[in-house]
Amino acid sequence: MTKLHHSLFAAGLAVAATPVLGDTWDFPTPYGDGIFHTANIQQFAEEVEAATDGGLDFTIHSAGSLFPHAEIKGAVRSMQVPIGEFFLSRLSNEDAAYGLDSQPFVATSYEDARKLWEAQEPVITELLAAEGLMPLFSVPWPAQGLYTTGEIETVDDLNGLRFRAYNAQLEEFAALAGAAPVQVEAPDIPQAFSTGQVEAMITSPSTGANSKAWDFLSHYSPINAWVPKNLVVVNQRAFDRLPEDQQQAIMDAAEAAEQRGWEMSMAEAEEKTQELADNGITVYEPSEELVAGLQAIGQDMLETWNENASDEAKEILDAYRN
Repeated sequence: MTKLHHSLFAAGLAVAATPVLGDTWDFPTPYGDGIFHTANIQQFAEEVEAATDGGLDFTIHSAGSLFPHAEIKGAVRSMQVPIGEFFLSRLSNEDAAYGLDSQPFVATSYEDARKLWEAQEPVITELLAAEGLMPLFSVPWPAQGLYTTGEIETVDDLNGLRFRAYNAQLEEFAALAGAAPVQVEAPDIPQAFSTGQVEAMITSPSTGANSKAWDFLSHYSPINAWVPKNLVVVNQRAFDRLPEDQQQAIMDAAEAAEQRGWEMSMAEAEEKTQELADNGITVYEPSEELVAGLQAIGQDMLETWNENASDEAKEILDAYRN
């Protein structure tokens, strides 16, 4: 072998021995590391990385550290990042189809939430496809409960309270209850209460426990108002550029993440409600008067929703009810 051939052969061996560096995808989420949604996403990322032998890995940017919640969908659409998670009903101003899971007392159990998602998914997939996005998986929060600094016996007791809101539906709900809605993201809840920006909220036992609600509130009632969901989406062009085996790895991991996430959510509902009680929060069942008043607000909201919803959104509700 000539010296030249020997050098080329050695160089070839060196290249062959060097591991191929894969793509790294930034993955923003609005929620902190202690939230089960984020833990589920981390496991999804690890499964994709393992299935692709490191050909595709992820950097998880939690708690809105890369983009504020309101900007995540747009960042994925514009390919600033290829993938991201957001709260589905934040998009309800774009189309009412996105917000049905946050309409009060439409779907209040996991069984009903699953049926609603089965009706929602085809419509939402089509809506997002028009923007170059593809949904990967959706995971619900536990049913939403009421947090206050005293027991709430009727809807009238909410009158005048500064009420934390996280989407258009909750803003409307608070206003109809006579409260003053204030937009506050989940990581900012403790500061919002400590500074008097808000005095009450409707949210999941997960968010309540992870926010250490016992530091600034005293009462929690599992009114089970609705079961909202998060959605993970990928930019279609970014997905299409991947090799087929990596695409399949993502889809397989997404299917597993959705199943696992629903199970995690159901476990969270019980565990986090108990954590609230263990830390001094008074957990009480809502009175018949309170439930009736809240359901009346929900019915008013649904009538308004019907007046403004697209035909596709109405088809979701019809399919769910039938």
